[in-house]
Amino acid sequence: MKQLIFFLILTPFFVNTVYPQTNDDCFACHEDNTLTMERKGKEVSLFVDSEKYANSPHESIECIECHVGFDPDEEPHASIIKPVDCSPCHVKSTKQFAGSKHSKELKCNSCHGDVHTEKNAKIMLQECNTCHKKSFSQYRMSTHYNSQNGAGCYNCHQPHNFKIAGTKDCLKCHGKKEFIHENTMHKDEKFILKYTESIHGELIDCSDCHGAHKILPLESLESRVNKINISKTCSKCHDEISEQYQRSEHGIAFDSGFETAPTCTGCHGEHDIHQITDARSNVSRQHEVEVCLRCHLDSPDVRSRMTHTSGFIGGYEKSIHGRALAAGNLSAAVCSDCHGGHDELRTSNPRSKVNKFNISSTCGNCHRDVVTEFQKSIHSEALAQGIEDAPTCTDCHGEHSIIESKDQTSPVSPRNVSQKVCGPCHSSVKLTEKYGLSSDRFEAYNDSYHGLAVRFGAVEAANCASCHGVHNILPSSNPESSISKENLANTCGQCHPGANENFAIGKVHITGDRTEDRLIYWITTIYITLIFGTIGAMAFHNTLDWFRKLKNRYKERYEETIIYPMERKTRLFLRMSTNERIQHILLMISFFTLVITGFMLKFPEAWWVELIRKIFGEPVFELRGLLHRIAAVIMVADTLYHLYYIIFNARGRQLVKDLMFRFQDLRDMIDVLRYNFGISKIKPKFGRFSYIEKSEYWALVWGTIVMTATGIALWFENHFLAWFSKIFVDVCETIHYYEAWLAFLAIIVWHLYFVIFNPDIYPMNFAWLTGKITEEEMEHEHPLELEAIKEQEQRLEQKKNEKES
Repeated sequence: MKQLIFFLILTPFFVNTVYPQTNDDCFACHEDNTLTMERKGKEVSLFVDSEKYANSPHESIECIECHVGFDPDEEPHASIIKPVDCSPCHVKSTKQFAGSKHSKELKCNSCHGDVHTEKNAKIMLQECNTCHKKSFSQYRMSTHYNSQNGAGCYNCHQPHNFKIAGTKDCLKCHGKKEFIHENTMHKDEKFILKYTESIHGELIDCSDCHGAHKILPLESLESRVNKINISKTCSKCHDEISEQYQRSEHGIAFDSGFETAPTCTGCHGEHDIHQITDARSNVSRQHEVEVCLRCHLDSPDVRSRMTHTSGFIGGYEKSIHGRALAAGNLSAAVCSDCHGGHDELRTSNPRSKVNKFNISSTCGNCHRDVVTEFQKSIHSEALAQGIEDAPTCTDCHGEHSIIESKDQTSPVSPRNVSQKVCGPCHSSVKLTEKYGLSSDRFEAYNDSYHGLAVRFGAVEAANCASCHGVHNILPSSNPESSISKENLANTCGQCHPGANENFAIGKVHITGDRTEDRLIYWITTIYITLIFGTIGAMAFHNTLDWFRKLKNRYKERYEETIIYPMERKTRLFLRMSTNERIQHILLMISFFTLVITGFMLKFPEAWWVELIRKIFGEPVFELRGLLHRIAAVIMVADTLYHLYYIIFNARGRQLVKDLMFRFQDLRDMIDVLRYNFGISKIKPKFGRFSYIEKSEYWALVWGTIVMTATGIALWFENHFLAWFSKIFVDVCETIHYYEAWLAFLAIIVWHLYFVIFNPDIYPMNFAWLTGKITEEEMEHEHPLELEAIKEQEQRLEQKKNEKES
């Protein structure tokens, strides 16, 4: 201060002329580091370092260009100098600064400090730290501060308007290819620039996700966009969704330490997040399934934690939903429609959308009418009572691999619904006992005409759903049920035109139970007894006959005992006329065709039926019903012709007379048994027909009548159901079935033995082909007839001789 006063006193004596003030003039005083002044009670230094000023941005500017409004000749002049106005040179900056919030509190030099010296970036940062200590401390930990090409405060906030940095500010660096390749882990500017097109790019800035000052590398566990923190970051805007995610299986799995579990960005993407209605979105309906399968199908870590197989998961793509989606139908169900978008839960969780008790509601979001119908059904009522064994949508239709009912591979197709959907529950002893259901209903259906037809491809035949309904299944006691007595005629009428009240008389599922189906039970019992008794007696009879003839053959060969005369006689006798042989061949062909096709209809899964299918092909199997009816027509026609033959033909009338039973037949049967047992050594002699052939003929007559009558009733069942009742048709079906067994076994055990396997004629009696029988055979099998023929010949010869003489 003393130097200044001394300078001001002496100056007038040495300076006579006033010149424009130069920087050197100013430095003459201000380069004195002791030069100070007092301002507002504080001592302020007026020192300016000329060397530093010469290296400063202002080195070409004269001092008086900034410091104006004073008389340099008046000393001291500091008291009257005007404050420095930067705006004449820094027009844009000062305007920006004037509009910032800092302009109310700060001056230029508040940040720039001493403008006479050069400032570097680090120094400028220090100036920000003066006020923004918390932000600056966060910034010092960020990647911007610690990286080689890190950004300073002014890179983001701009030097003078101090606006909060936005996405555009970030992209000044992060949108440049060279910068990205050198400083980011993604090595792709397209990844970063996608953000501008995303839904977030229109609404929020980069800092909302990455942070403002404490921006950390992605791999840092403290980074807001690190996988472990991303859900919390997203929750600032999507709090409700974030809470759902935290409670979901995905959130629980991730919190437990399973790093492969998805987080927000794992499904929605990172910079390329779009509205789900936008086809570019990862979770749009076009791409959602692909995103889900990326983990649930393609990730070994995820698959190892799941109870379902890859085939089960991948089944969606082949389902009606998956195929519809692939075809462009965006209304088709995708993963989130069933499992939820952010609240996926295990099936066992009561809150899960795919929990058994919630499935129908979930399906009802798309199939409203169907679910409304289902909710009135007995199955839905059982579910409402908490019965877990009751079926819901997925139990019948499947889960991921749902296929339309028209597809033959679908479990609910007409071909499969009874066997694969209804049967497993309604034939289960465990379930039927547990809930008091009838376990024999499915078995009864399975063995019925409808069941047999459906099991082998007749999709037009009635299945369980045809009668009971599809989704509106109700007990028969419910008046609204399709199988109630009031509605049964209408239900049957869908397939059986003309159905009336008689259709409802009798039980639908015939089980043959003694208490429920007494008539069927007794018919079955009688027939089974008859079959075992008759066929057993035949087998016993023929066994004795075979052993006796075997014994006779042994004696002839090894004991030189002549049982029957063995001399060669060439004379032949007529056994069957051409007319009779044709009748027999037609009967034989039609009979065995009826047997084979009938049992093919009744036992379509038998091994021999499968063999026929392989040998003759599917057409034979599919036409078995038609072939059965054709054979029946042939047999009936043959029978009617035979009736005509035995009435209007003399040989036919004689045939019936010879086949009539006589008391002698009973004696012959007893004598044969005595002979076969070895009680008698004399074998009875037979005429044209023995009791064996007579019993066979009249059994054939009886069987033909019964089979024709019951067959007609079954062929035209609609009419007989309407005329009589279902009970009548059920009785006819039972008789038809057991009579077929009786006839078939009788032919095998009785007829084929005597014409083929009989040791006396093996390998065959050729009379059915040639119509002739040898004299030896006549002597052995029909000696009385041979005697009668010879006696008649002798009488004729005698008459002839008498006439000649």
